[in-house]
Amino acid sequence: MSTFFLALTIFIALLFAAGIYRIATGPSVFDRTIGAGLIGTNAILVLVLVGFLYDRIDMFVDLALAYGMLNFIGIVALAKYFERKEGGAS
Repeated sequence: MSTFFLALTIFIALLFAAGIYRIATGPSVFDRTIGAGLIGTNAILVLVLVGFLYDRIDMFVDLALAYGMLNFIGIVALAKYFERKEGGAS
């Protein structure tokens, strides 16, 4: 079972490349924001899987929840900033 979690962790870590590609080549700011959200989501998954690998799921789930909240707040703040910047109103 440990081999399965290790392989899954490596696969999800490789998916970071998709987010980095979207950030680097995104034609708009919103594509780059989605890429940053993708990297944050993948990081949460990797944290939980590492918790399974080290048999410390309680600690790593707490870290993943905290990181998920920070990721969500950051993406919402970024979206509000660009909405206000492009809208001109408010």
